[in-house]
Amino acid sequence: MKTPELNNEQLQTMKIRPGFVAALDESGGSTPRALAAYGIPQGSWSNDDEMFALVHQMRTRVVTSPVFGGDRIVGAILFENTMNRDINGKPSADYLWEVKRVVPFLKVDQGLAEEKDGVQLMKPIPGLAALLNRAKGSRIFGTKMRSFIHQANAGGIREIVAQQFELASQISTAGLVPIIEPEISIKSPEKAKAEELLKSGILEKLNKLPADELVFLKLTLPEQDGFYSELVAHPNVIRVLALSGGYSREEANDRLRRNLGVIASFSRALLAGLSAGQTDSEFDAALDEAIGSIFEASTKKNIT
Repeated sequence: MKTPELNNEQLQTMKIRPGFVAALDESGGSTPRALAAYGIPQGSWSNDDEMFALVHQMRTRVVTSPVFGGDRIVGAILFENTMNRDINGKPSADYLWEVKRVVPFLKVDQGLAEEKDGVQLMKPIPGLAALLNRAKGSRIFGTKMRSFIHQANAGGIREIVAQQFELASQISTAGLVPIIEPEISIKSPEKAKAEELLKSGILEKLNKLPADELVFLKLTLPEQDGFYSELVAHPNVIRVLALSGGYSREEANDRLRRNLGVIASFSRALLAGLSAGQTDSEFDAALDEAIGSIFEASTKKNIT
């Protein structure tokens, strides 16, 4: 039995509390881009340690802001470097849950492999078992792992789904809840067809899971409103999350409003407009506006 190992208060929070998941998990490859968007250009650091210290300062400013809290944000995804650091004297995951009442998750993938059959699988994760053990010891609730779909290639999408669920099983066995994230490119000329293939593959795998093996799904906002309703209703799915995927915050929110039961897990669309040069009051006002709009889109749906 896996579910009894979970933090039940956190599980209930993720199941029923209104809100969305903040994706704060840019890692090595995407950190310079995130810092540049925040107003810290490449060249402001001389090595990886300095770069990760800067991005931790940025994330600390976000999560310690008075407008960031469990009243509107149910979970936050970290990457390993953030999990290993403190926020205001507490381990990051403990700060999120004990101070902010936000459930902590950890990105566990090591990036994407080269494109093949229209998709990019995850690179191998050689130290996954040890990482999951450390995550559990750090009181992380769940994990996230991303793969990427460029084309509606049935064989490639089948491989994506198989890899995601194989790793999800290992994560569940370790006592954590996986966020399965097979992102579909918003630029794909076959996006709607890829969504059909992906949903079919996911449903097939979900229907074979034991009753106590729970997952989250994190998916690109679909072309057809309500397209993922069967996934939202599935008994093995705690929540279906939506990634912003390069859509502007306005467009991502607009699409999200039209998908009942789906909540946001935005990264760029959440942090857009924040800058290192802002005063604390300017920063908090910009973050409050972003959080407010994403919360509204996640909880108040415009269903026709």
